[in-house]
Amino acid sequence: MFTLIKGGDVYRPEPIGKADLLLAGSKIEQVGKVQREVLDALEKTGMGYEVIDADGCMVMPGFIDPHQHILGAGGEAGPQTRMREIELRDIVRAGLTTVAGILGTDSTTRHLTSLLAKARALEIGGITTWIYTGNFQVPPPTFTGSVRDDVVVIDKVIGVGEIAIADYRSSKPSVAELARIVSDSLVGGTMSGKAGVTHFHTGAGKEKLGILHKLLDEYSELPPHVLHATHITRSTDLINDAVRLAKRGAYVDMDTIGDDFGRSFVYYRDHEGPLDHLTVSSDAGAGTSDGVHTLYNAFVQGLRDFHLPLEQILPCWTSNTATVLKLPTKGRLQKGADADVLIVGKADLDVRHVLAMGKSMLR
Repeated sequence: MFTLIKGGDVYRPEPIGKADLLLAGSKIEQVGKVQREVLDALEKTGMGYEVIDADGCMVMPGFIDPHQHILGAGGEAGPQTRMREIELRDIVRAGLTTVAGILGTDSTTRHLTSLLAKARALEIGGITTWIYTGNFQVPPPTFTGSVRDDVVVIDKVIGVGEIAIADYRSSKPSVAELARIVSDSLVGGTMSGKAGVTHFHTGAGKEKLGILHKLLDEYSELPPHVLHATHITRSTDLINDAVRLAKRGAYVDMDTIGDDFGRSFVYYRDHEGPLDHLTVSSDAGAGTSDGVHTLYNAFVQGLRDFHLPLEQILPCWTSNTATVLKLPTKGRLQKGADADVLIVGKADLDVRHVLAMGKSMLR
C-alpha cells in the first residue's frame, strides 16, 4: 500500500518547506517532490496509491512518549484512587505513534507481565510500544531476576525505570546500588542492540538530582547518555540542576502535567539548557495526570501561548526521544524511517491525520 501526502509544510523535525511524502507500506520511501513518473509507474503496476491532501497543514513525525503508565497508576491514597488503563484511541488522538510503558510506585497490585501484555495489545492495535523493567524501588522487580537479562531476553524491554530519587517513596539507594543497576541496563542494551537506558523519577526532595551527579563523579566510566531523569519541572532549582546534568551529557524530561510546560521550557532554554538533551512526556495514567492529551496540549501551548518556534520544540516530542531510547527509525521523516506521521492544521493546530507504521490511525 502506497500513500502520498501532498502539499504540506514538512518538518523532519527541521523545516524543509512544502514537500511531499511517499509512504510504502510501513516505511517512508521518499521525502520531497514526488515526480509524476513515479505515480504513473505505481498506477501501471495496479497497486495504486492513496492521496492525503495536506495543504494548509504541518506534516511532522509522530510523537513519542517515553513515560506513560499504560496500565494506570495511582492508588497511593487508597484503592479508589487507582487510575484506569490507557486506551489506544486516547494515545492516537494525542498524536502519539510510539509509547514506552512504565510501572510507578505499585508493583504489588500491578505487575510487569501485565505491563508487557498491555504493550503488546497496543502494538497489535497499530502503534509501536516498549516498556521498562523495574519500578520505583531498589532492587527493581524484574521478569528474570536480572535487569540485564530482562533487557536482553524480553523483546519489549528497553531499559529500567522509573527508579525514584529525591522522593519519600524512594528506596534511598546508594550511589553504588544505582551504578550497578545502570551498568546492568547498559550492558543488556549493548548485548541486545537496545538503549539500555535507566529512567529516573525525580521527587521534590532537597537533594534534587544530586545522586546522579555523584554517580557520574564516582563512576566516570558510565556514559551519561544512558541516564534519563523525568519530572524536572517541580521547581526552578530543580530545572537549574537538570541543566547542569544535561550539560554533562545526560537526558532530562519535562512531564506535561498542568499548564507550566511553556514557562519551564523557556526557563530551561534561557538558562542554557541543551535543547537536544530535553524530552517531554505525559506521565499519563499517574494519579496526578490529566491524561495523554496533556502531551499534545503542551505542544499547542508552546506554539500558541509562548510563541515558541516549532522547529525548536518539536525535537522534544520526536527526534530527541528517539535518540535517548535508541530508536533509529523513529522521530524523523526520512527515507527508510518508519512511516509514523502526524498531520496538524496550521491555523487551528488540530490533529487531522495520524499514521503509524503507514497505517491510518486517525482521520
